[in-house]
Amino acid sequence: MGAAGDGRAFVFVFRPSGLPVFFSSSLLSWYVAAVNLRTIFVPMPTPFSGGEVDLRAIRSNVGRWMDAGLGGIVALGTNGEAALLDEDESVRVVEAARAEIPSDRVLIAGAGHESTRATIAAARRAAAAGADAVLVKTPYTYRAHVPPSGLVAHYTAVADASPVPVLLYNFPSSTGVNLAPETVARLAAHPNIAGMKETSTDVAQFADLSAAVPDGFAVLCGAAPGVFGALCAGAAGAIIAVAALLPATCLELLALVRAGRHAEALAIQHRITPLARAVTTGFGVPGLKTALNLAGYDAGEPRPPLAAPPADAVERIRALLHAVQN
Repeated sequence: MGAAGDGRAFVFVFRPSGLPVFFSSSLLSWYVAAVNLRTIFVPMPTPFSGGEVDLRAIRSNVGRWMDAGLGGIVALGTNGEAALLDEDESVRVVEAARAEIPSDRVLIAGAGHESTRATIAAARRAAAAGADAVLVKTPYTYRAHVPPSGLVAHYTAVADASPVPVLLYNFPSSTGVNLAPETVARLAAHPNIAGMKETSTDVAQFADLSAAVPDGFAVLCGAAPGVFGALCAGAAGAIIAVAALLPATCLELLALVRAGRHAEALAIQHRITPLARAVTTGFGVPGLKTALNLAGYDAGEPRPPLAAPPADAVERIRALLHAVQN
């Protein structure tokens, strides 16, 4: 955000062309609202081949997910092995995904770093590469000395500087930091903070978050085993790894909840949960990549220090995938 010579504020947004488009501050709310978060997103794994990012595989996988009707992609997230990528690789991942995502779908890019300065820089790089929004995980290295007020200051500075809307990313089992509903409520008042990913199966947390934020703020479920409960408690959509394998099924679950057909939606939840657990908390990113490769995607190999799962794990994943596909 900047100021014109006559004192009017403006907001600049970088589109896929790399050229900035300038909006007056009065249109910022419109732009944030235009980014549709009320859908199902895939947290895209980053394919590697021979140790290098495989851009062809990214384009192929994203094209398939878009053909399946998913609302968008999250690049450079936890499942995208973002912590194992350098800055140049991260930009190329976003650019490759953008090339296959239609303008009416959403590309979210992870931009969370430990410092506010580095997070702002990452948000600007992601926007210039074509991201429609950025996902910012809570900083955690110095969590004992960053109180809720410090988190508010961090996210406010990032949102003030980001050319595209910001999504909070709450993943307490990974970071040891929890964004409490009252903290989220304060941040939700910022015009450039559009929503959050809540990686939890705690239905009460989703209910508290939904009650604390305004209607236009999208709370997204980040844990597939709890997605039915989260949607019933007010979540607007989800960012879930199992959607990479079962996009139509996950979209159907969302549609059924919205239609009030809860028994049918719950049956889908029961069906997808074993596989959803296996490709996240069970076998992690290597397990998700294995499942995708078995399903005919090109997920490549994990990047060290991550390693391919052992043979017995591969067979377990194969059996779970077969069970849910038949």
